[in-house]
Amino acid sequence: MTMGLGVVLVVIGAILTYALHITVSWVDLQLVGYILMVAGVIVFVIGLIRFFMHRRTVGTSRTYVDPATGDRVAREERVLPPEDV
Repeated sequence: MTMGLGVVLVVIGAILTYALHITVSWVDLQLVGYILMVAGVIVFVIGLIRFFMHRRTVGTSRTYVDPATGDRVAREERVLPPEDV
């Protein structure tokens, strides 16, 4: 979702900067377009970083013998990113 928002911000900023030739007295639309494009790039990069950090999971599988019953017990541990916990 973050990367999509970044792309949308860049597109809206490019439209305001390059496609619209409207003069408004209280705001400079070209400046707003540039600001939106920079913000979109930053949001997109943050989305990429979160995507690659999310891909890191650690899984460990161990087999133990229960001393009380003699049965084999399989134990699997998985470390997930904070947002999935």
